[in-house]
Amino acid sequence: MPKKQTVWLFTMVSLTAVLGVYYMTGPEKLLPASTLEEKVSEPEKEVDVAVEETPTDEVFEMIRLEAEEERSRLKEELTAKVASADLSAEAKDEAYTTIQELDEQAASERMLETVIKSKGYEDALVRTMDGEVRITVKADSHSTEAANELIRLAKEEMGDKMPVSVEFEPLK
Repeated sequence: MPKKQTVWLFTMVSLTAVLGVYYMTGPEKLLPASTLEEKVSEPEKEVDVAVEETPTDEVFEMIRLEAEEERSRLKEELTAKVASADLSAEAKDEAYTTIQELDEQAASERMLETVIKSKGYEDALVRTMDGEVRITVKADSHSTEAANELIRLAKEEMGDKMPVSVEFEPLK
């Protein structure tokens, strides 16, 4: 009978091998090669320039990725505060509460995006920035009624506390 450590080690090695093969042979999901080469060869360019050069289908994914990276960085800082022996219990509690709020906010944004897509929009991007919910949707046409419906959905999901803005992006 193999030991639990041996089985665990074998599982982790197998998982690492599978992920390595997928990483090496998987599709390019984040940036097309031409954009990536331009970004690497010209490091003085702003990220916004790269966003403008990519097809619109990938812009939403890049923005989501950047927001997720920012949240992860902030959560790491807050987790370090929670683990710190130098801070008071009140400061640790505040940092922990902020971590929970970030997780809830991210979950609410993803849920709202899913609900908006289920209403027939090709893609939706929901961001909470500076105390405001910003919704960008891809649609053939737009109307005041559609914008009001999206605002109502956002208020239901995110709460009435924050103002909501809606932007329609044409399909290409």
